[in-house]
Amino acid sequence: MITRTEKAKPPLQPEDTDFVLPAAWKSGSLKYDELQRLAEGGTAQLFTTFDKNLCREVAFKTLHEDLRNSEIETKRFVREARVTANIQHPGTLPVYELGRDREGNLFFTMKKVDGRDLRQILLDLAQEVPQVVEKFPLPRLLDILIQVCQTIAYAHEAGVIHRDLKPANVIVGKFGEVYVLDWGLAKVLGSPSIDRKDVSEEPPDAELSLTPAGRHYGTPLYMSPEMAEGSVLIDERTDVFSLGIILFEILTLRPFLEGEDILEIKDKILNQP
Repeated sequence: MITRTEKAKPPLQPEDTDFVLPAAWKSGSLKYDELQRLAEGGTAQLFTTFDKNLCREVAFKTLHEDLRNSEIETKRFVREARVTANIQHPGTLPVYELGRDREGNLFFTMKKVDGRDLRQILLDLAQEVPQVVEKFPLPRLLDILIQVCQTIAYAHEAGVIHRDLKPANVIVGKFGEVYVLDWGLAKVLGSPSIDRKDVSEEPPDAELSLTPAGRHYGTPLYMSPEMAEGSVLIDERTDVFSLGIILFEILTLRPFLEGEDILEIKDKILNQP
């Protein structure tokens, strides 16, 4: 869902840290400057903005306008913010605030990361882009995957299943940090399910993309058989299956499965060993 660009950040200045907060200081969404669109996914939009109280850039996430009154999507949005905030691991982004803006729309803010997603890195490696080949040899890619596995193991220990692991949801920062993003489909074990429609309800000609712009719920190319079936019996093995597919793509630089549409991909997941 998120594409990052690398740019130099100006050094911190004394005036950035030592100014006095006014007595009527702004809180909530009022403390954020103008929003600048960063990325867009199936259900939410991501912006960058400036926190005027702490003098730092943050990522600002909110639902698409047409989903702001959806009971299911608002529950998922709040769950994503709270799940991410409670998986306090170096491989997840810190969540700074969950709230509503002046119009009553939900938002949450989190750390803004400059870097690239693993999907784009693998695409560049497949095309033999020289700078990327030099920067990301196989041992480096495997180290990235190990860090992802450690983050997911921590989440599993906390009773959380990600359910949408894919290279596009792994960000590699410019200083080597690795983050697992987009916990919007996460399931908290023992909690009631908040399910969108199953992938089988997608039209046969739905766009098949690693980072779909349409509202696909769980990415078919990385789905476990139980998710493709729409089973409610989802556990940690679902994430392990997706991690295995990511490992395959790292080793081969090609997709694990290919098909004309989602139904063909689903059939291969369920019926081909």
